[in-house]
Amino acid sequence: MINYILQVVLFQALFLAVYDFFLQKETFFKWNRFYLLLTPVLAFVIPFLRFETLQKSAATMYVEQLPTVFLNPEAVILQTVEIQSSINYLQIGFYSGIVLFTILFLIKLFKIIQLIATNEVVKSEYFKLVLLNKTASAFSFFNYIFIKRDFIKNKELSIIQHEMVHCKQLHTLDLLFFELLKIAMWFNPLIYVYQNRITLLHEYISDAEVVQQTDKNNYFNFILSQTFNVENISFINQFFKQSLIKKRIAMITKNKSQKIKQLKYLLMLPLIGGMLVLSSFEDKEESNIQELPIIEEVISSSEIAENESFDYLKVEESRKVLKNKDTLIETLDVPFSEIENVPVFPGCIGTEEELKKCLQDGITNHVNKNFNTTLANELKLEPGVQRIYVMFKIDKDGNISDIQSRAPHKSLEDEAIRVVSLLPKMIPGKHKDNYVNVKYALPIAFKVDGKVTKDEFPKYTKKRIDSLIAENIDVDVPFALLNNVPVFPGCEGTEEELKACIQENITNHVAKNFNSALAKTLGLKPGLKRVFVIFKIDKEGNITNVRARAPHKALEDEAIRVVNCLPKMKPGRYGGQAIGVKYSLPIAFKVD
Repeated sequence: MINYILQVVLFQALFLAVYDFFLQKETFFKWNRFYLLLTPVLAFVIPFLRFETLQKSAATMYVEQLPTVFLNPEAVILQTVEIQSSINYLQIGFYSGIVLFTILFLIKLFKIIQLIATNEVVKSEYFKLVLLNKTASAFSFFNYIFIKRDFIKNKELSIIQHEMVHCKQLHTLDLLFFELLKIAMWFNPLIYVYQNRITLLHEYISDAEVVQQTDKNNYFNFILSQTFNVENISFINQFFKQSLIKKRIAMITKNKSQKIKQLKYLLMLPLIGGMLVLSSFEDKEESNIQELPIIEEVISSSEIAENESFDYLKVEESRKVLKNKDTLIETLDVPFSEIENVPVFPGCIGTEEELKKCLQDGITNHVNKNFNTTLANELKLEPGVQRIYVMFKIDKDGNISDIQSRAPHKSLEDEAIRVVSLLPKMIPGKHKDNYVNVKYALPIAFKVDGKVTKDEFPKYTKKRIDSLIAENIDVDVPFALLNNVPVFPGCEGTEEELKACIQENITNHVAKNFNSALAKTLGLKPGLKRVFVIFKIDKEGNITNVRARAPHKALEDEAIRVVNCLPKMKPGRYGGQAIGVKYSLPIAFKVD
């Protein structure tokens, strides 16, 4: 929504710039009026227009962004439970502005109605004359002309002629149109600029009509010699407004513009074309960077969960051309969003969407199993969350190639390249019956040191876990290695559906039962606060070993209480045996 509003404001600014620099000083008043009424509407509409040919001409990102792989091997529910304040201050501000400007509009409208009701109204065939006794004003509103009674006695008919033009050409509708835009987009200063421009244009139009029947010099001398009160109402046409007098006189004395200058309106064509390309480009960029959910099998600690976003490698790829029969098609590096058949990880079957998800899962599990997580601690990196960014290609033969890496240390870069190079050969991606290259960006995150110790989340290999289970020693199996995940009561379906179901139900349980009002009574500073909970679903399916870390002891106790209320579940299984599974649950809430 914010992106749309920014586009509207930008397009209106460009349209106004063209008007101010090229059209405003011309005497093509009717064309200018049409321009000022049309262009603000176009600014609202153009962001919605998407043309495929323009999208294809826009720059395309060729790199598919995989979900972040978290390397600390403890099971985790990654979805943060947001116990947000029900008050959305941005929305309140927006709608309060609409209400305020609506009230101001109604007050001004009531003021006009009051003038009609409290003064004498003389009806004519084409207009109604409202004779003002106290106010030395002259303005019009629809077919009502408001004028001081003394001007009628002095037979100042040029004022009435001027206001009659406003009435006949329905200039009030133009002003009301912008008045409504001001209510809807009260925060947009360009609407006010538009209204000022068309108000001045209305005066040009009326003056041009009057001077055809009156001597120019006499007319603008009359304008200069009069002093009127100005009504503070933005949607009426006022005969006298000090800020417009000089411009009106300059336009009255100006010769008519040459017809060839009407070609200036053709400037709209490249301007609108550029806007369409811009809006199509932005849409294209969004559609080619596929937003993928973080995979539930991925493993993290509470410190990692606290971090909310990751940067990705940005690579500019040359577009190559592959000859297919008699047709040239751009397919060697095909955008992931446009590829017809995605690369297939060994063992994956199903629809295209299922194959995409299976590929993500396969790469995630591969990195989790093979990456040497002890390396980071050996390198004595700074404590906290560290990230590695890997770029690689699944080429048209299904091989992993062109691996690049960026990390805080050269050893980590080498380890990331080693792990990714061990990915198995795949069925390559296919587009228009040709095998093609597909590039991927893989973010890897891991925690160096921190409050979660090795004793809490021991880093066992699959071989070590098998050995411990064979010796009948209790071991908490990493979530990524589970054969069967714990099952929340009432959940059923495939393993993927069971994973999603347990996550959703724990999230809903916490959101429903956590006393979010508690934070307001503890005197915490305003802002986003977090509680981190670690618990275990043991091999009996019970919730055990619940611990919490929070900004206040009362919040820790509340989090422990809520998690302890979770129902008994069907335990996770590994190698046919029931085992314990640890979880880390981040909870976020807002303190006003």
